Order: sequence, then structure tokens, then C-alpha cells
Amino acid sequence: MKKLLFDQVSAEADFNQVTGTFNKAQHSTNTAPNLSNRGINDFTENFKSMNFEYSRTHDWPLWNAGQRVIDTHFVFPLMHLDPADPKNYYFEPSDEMIQKTQEAGCKVFYRLGTSIEHSGLRPDQKHFNSMPPEDYEKYAEVLAGIIRHYTKGWANGFHYDMQYWEIWNEAENDPTCWKGSYEEFIKFFVIVLKRLKAEYPELKIGGPAATCSVREDLFIPLLKACKDAGVAPDFFSWHSYECDPNSLIGQPARMKEFLKEQGFPNCELAVTEWHYLVSWDGVQRNMSEENRRLALESQGGLCGIDSAVYNLSVLCGWQDTCLDMGFYYGANPVGDWGYMNIFGGYNKNFFSMRMFGTLLGSFEKKIKSRSLDGAVYLQGGVSDDGKTGMLLVTDYRSNTTFRQVKVDGMDGASVSAILLDHTHNMTMLDVTFENGVLTLPKTAVGSAAYLVKFDKR
Repeated sequence: MKKLLFDQVSAEADFNQVTGTFNKAQHSTNTAPNLSNRGINDFTENFKSMNFEYSRTHDWPLWNAGQRVIDTHFVFPLMHLDPADPKNYYFEPSDEMIQKTQEAGCKVFYRLGTSIEHSGLRPDQKHFNSMPPEDYEKYAEVLAGIIRHYTKGWANGFHYDMQYWEIWNEAENDPTCWKGSYEEFIKFFVIVLKRLKAEYPELKIGGPAATCSVREDLFIPLLKACKDAGVAPDFFSWHSYECDPNSLIGQPARMKEFLKEQGFPNCELAVTEWHYLVSWDGVQRNMSEENRRLALESQGGLCGIDSAVYNLSVLCGWQDTCLDMGFYYGANPVGDWGYMNIFGGYNKNFFSMRMFGTLLGSFEKKIKSRSLDGAVYLQGGVSDDGKTGMLLVTDYRSNTTFRQVKVDGMDGASVSAILLDHTHNMTMLDVTFENGVLTLPKTAVGSAAYLVKFDKR
């Protein structure tokens, strides 16, 4: 048993002080229940257990093999036809996917345009879906028809509460996303945004889902073009793949100030893709089986414990920022960027999302907490009567053998905890709560996360 020393306390939590409610939209994903289980146990129930608020539709066609879903070229395949005629659209499989997602308790955030097209980067290799539309105005009419189908009942459609519509994805990336110039994309973005806002002023329409970073040099001309056209995006979206929690946690404040400087102070902020990543080289398939396994399943791998605790650290940190929405990429349920391997076994990232979903699903009210150590992140929730609470504590890549948290407002409570580390997946753990200090033992140095429940009943 470790001696309880206040100079070893890594964080503080006060269940007597409620600071607001959890922003559940920050805990969203790019995953959804798929149309086919492909021989693996039904993913739907485990999807529900992660308790995501929104699912973004990007890349859905890539993991629903053979299905024509979501992407504009699947929904409206023949661009020479009339977008005002419902007979020219093919909605059925997309309807089914969206219905399944909503039945699983998740709202839908629709990405308009195309999924990534892996056709190679050589100049002689052809691209099809990522080619810029020949007629931007006509393409905008098609997108208006898709929104009309899901929100206005058009074309034997629905009156869904689908508020968010994102224009394209990573247009400044290589030709896998937009095989045209960025200047062409800016023109396209403004035409589409202005057309859609004209018909749907009540909906949230934005973008541009910029690739992998905050790029002011790319955002300034796009925002200027919007301002010149007299139209404003309702939200601004970007992506991030890295392994420093503080970097990603700090991006919303940086973007908020930037957008204010550009004249868009009311624009919502959305990180529509994010994932732990040390190096893109580590996830390439042209490597030995041993190195591939290390790149995925080792402690520092894409699906390892560092990735899982990074996830929880970011989600904890975001709750005290101005970020409106965050979408974990989490795409295909099976594989490198998903939650399970080809044999149906769930990885560390799955358990991290399940832990955060448990916290958000158990409590609405968020308590005051603060970290005293750069490797520790935490958030806590409390019941209306103050008699039960839950505390999520992460320890990212540290060399300590235990962590201590000073806890106020739970004197006399019974305590139970679960552990996520390199060898444990949400396993019950004996912890100590004495003299207002919670002691969390580690089974080994490195990353670990704890979900602790307090009960004074």
C-alpha cells in the first residue's frame, strides 16, 4: 500500500462544485452499424455501448462492400440527368444505413461529396469519384435534393432531425480526395454553401473538413471568398492525427480566435476526424508481419494502450474547451482504424470509447477538476442529489507506479473502479479512498486509465 502523501497528488476533483453539463457531441464518431456483418458477430450492440452522440457518414461506402451508400456519385449516379426528378436518385441503401444508425441511438452528421478514393498518386493513375464536378451549380442542386429527402420528406423521404451537413472532405489533400486545384475547391465550396443555405437556413451547413491540421494559410482565402459572396459557414471543420493530447486539446481555442479575427465569431467548431498517430509509416501494409503487428498492437501502436489513453485524455481535455463537436475516426468497425480485428476481438480503442461513453451515459452534470501533472487528465460527473459520482482519470505514458487524486465531496462513499491498461480491458480493480485521497495503483509503468464510481447511498 502506498503512503498517502498530498505532495504525491496528481489531480483534484470536487464533487461539491458543478461546473456545467457534459458536451456529448464531442464524443462522436465516423462509425455506424454496417449493412452486413460479414461473418462477424453483430456490431450494433457494441456500437451502442460506446454511446456516441453523432456518427459522421464519411467513408461509409468503404466498409459496406458492394453497397451504393451516402456518396453523391452513388446517390445520384448520372449527373446528366435532372436533379429535380426524384426518379434519378438511388436512396434505399443510404436510407437503411441512416435508419440503423439512428435506431442505435446515434444522430447522423452527413458528409456531402465523396469518400477517399485510393487510386494511387502517380500522374498516370486515374481518379473518378474525386474529380471536381463539371457543373458546380448542378451539383449543388443534387446536394439540395439529398438534404430535402432526409429533412423534408421529398422523394418518398423522411423528416429526420439531421442538422449538420458537411461540404466535401480534405480537398487540399492529394488527388484521393479532390483532383483539382484548391482555388477550384474554394469556388465550389462557396457556390454549394450559398445554394444550400438559401433553401435550408435552419440547418447547419459547413466544412471544409481540412486534412490533418489547422491550416490558416488555406482557411484565409476560403473564408474571404465566403465573405465576398455574403455567406457564412455554420461550422468550420478540420482533422487531426497526432499523439500529443495537449496539441489537440489546444486547437479549438486557436481556431476560435482565428475565426473571430476573420470575421466569423459565431462559427461552430468541429474536429470531424481525429485519431492517435505516431507516424503514417507505422500503419503501412508493405512491411513484415512482425512489424505490422507492432505498429498496430504494441503499447505505442495504432490500436494499443497509448492510443486508448490518448483518446480518453483528449476527450477529458476537450470538455473544458470551446469545441462544439469531435468525431473519432473510428470508421470501419473492423481493421486498423476500427474497434476489432478480423477475428472479432475488440481492441484498446474500443474499450476507451466505451469507458467515456459510460461516463457520459451515467451523468449529465460535470464537476470541477484539475490536473497537477502533465500526464494526467480527468473529468467527473455527479448525480442531481450529489450522492453518486464517477471520475475518469488517465495517465498517459508516465513512468509512475501509482496515481493519487484529492477528492472532495465524497467522504464516506463506497468506491469501485475499473482499469484499462496494456493487459487489462475494463477489469475490476481494488483502489483505496482514505482521508479524501484516492489511490490508483498501476500494474506496470506506461499508460493506464481508470473509471471510478463513488456511492454515498
